[in-house]
Amino acid sequence: MHADNRRGILAMSLAMAMFIANDALVKQVSASLPGPQLIFIRGVMATVLIAIMAQFMGHLQNWRLMHNRRLWQRGAIDAASSLTYLTALFHLPLGNATAINLASPLFITVFAIYFFKEHVSFQRGAFILLGFGGVLLVVQPASEGFNVYGVICVIATLLHATRDTLTRAIGLHIPVLLISLSTAISVTLGAGAVTLTQTWVAVNTTELLMLLLASAFLSSAYYFLIIAMRTGEMSLVAPFRYSGLIFALFIGYLVWGEIPNLLAWLGILLLVVSGLMILREENQKIQTAPD
Repeated sequence: MHADNRRGILAMSLAMAMFIANDALVKQVSASLPGPQLIFIRGVMATVLIAIMAQFMGHLQNWRLMHNRRLWQRGAIDAASSLTYLTALFHLPLGNATAINLASPLFITVFAIYFFKEHVSFQRGAFILLGFGGVLLVVQPASEGFNVYGVICVIATLLHATRDTLTRAIGLHIPVLLISLSTAISVTLGAGAVTLTQTWVAVNTTELLMLLLASAFLSSAYYFLIIAMRTGEMSLVAPFRYSGLIFALFIGYLVWGEIPNLLAWLGILLLVVSGLMILREENQKIQTAPD
């Protein structure tokens, strides 16, 4: 396998692990704090952490690179997708929202074909669909849970896919940390605007510490996701977003004692098979390619 594809797959898997760790902490805090407020507080922390890292690595010396319009277009789309998904999540069963959101690799593959003229074989497309089938078996969405908020969740998923596609269009001369910083700022401002319409709730020390840890995971997730979408073939790297479901099941078992049922285990098997077959198809393509 080409080194770029290997790096992209690893980065995507790490990003999903970090996102799920962040989600688990946010889920705990959301029991006592309103969503927009905790997203704003977490966003402020993430912005500070990323800015410190960018300064440490010398990237803030090139702060003028952040005048790039595409950075803020991507950031605005990320903020919109986060708030839109949150709105849907509050009114949908978790399984339904998760299933819809994990359809993003399908959209990213379509965007890769249309915008970047990436060749996607019939086999790879079939394996991506197989992986999504595994997602449905794991989350087992309920038919009665699909309503107007299901449509909103689809819009959020499209925005996520658009954000990841825009990442590819940002020049490689712009450091990953500056892209991460613009994303953190955009999401924080978006959530902050929503909190102006709500009453703030007092935050205790434990909640602040959990949000600080969540912000560290989120900052890392931003970093690895950008690397993933900048590296390798989009249609090859994107399906490894499904790995997030495996991490979610693992954390669900450790923290909440949740054990998958038989259908979920079958879905996990399909997810693993899908990932292995995508890798196998990529290796076969390399082996048969002319020198």
